[in-house]
Amino acid sequence: MKTRIRELRKARKLSQEELADAVGTTRQTITSIEVGKYVASLPLAYKIARYFGLTIEEVFDFSDLEDGIWNHTEKN
Repeated sequence: MKTRIRELRKARKLSQEELADAVGTTRQTITSIEVGKYVASLPLAYKIARYFGLTIEEVFDFSDLEDGIWNHTEKN
């Protein structure tokens, strides 16, 4: 899943560690989310979005899910 976390974090001159501390997770988790190796849980996604004053949809790109999960359930 693509995110804007790196872009938003760099605009605020935050390290991964600083963002992780602010949202209650680890630097490794932030790194994994930024490179697309980990999908944030809904509570973590909410905390990250709220930290930046944005909605979840403004931070996380769900378009890859629209072609998979969402369309699959609509067909049933």
